[in-house]
Amino acid sequence: MDISLDGWDIGRFEKLEWVPWGTRGDARAKLLGSADGYIVALVEAEPGYSGDPHSHAYTEFLYVVDGVLRNQGQEMVAGDGYAAAVGSTHADFSTEGGATYISIFKI
Repeated sequence: MDISLDGWDIGRFEKLEWVPWGTRGDARAKLLGSADGYIVALVEAEPGYSGDPHSHAYTEFLYVVDGVLRNQGQEMVAGDGYAAAVGSTHADFSTEGGATYISIFKI
């Protein structure tokens, strides 16, 4: 079997640049890969970070790596995750002490 990288987006984490995340400048992300319009991002949110309210046009997945997040009134800690369905709304997403998470989403 021939090994091919066609259709693969493999990033070398240490070589990826941090990019601003969110609208307030208090989070950053490394875009780990993308395929079929979906993006995998590692996000570091500073204490006090709050996401902007929005509706999901596509399914979104999230996994908490470190810290504590508040999402839709629920506390989420390292090891927790969610899947947000198409059409769901995001009105409550924040961290008091900072958090690191992986988000998989489509724009």
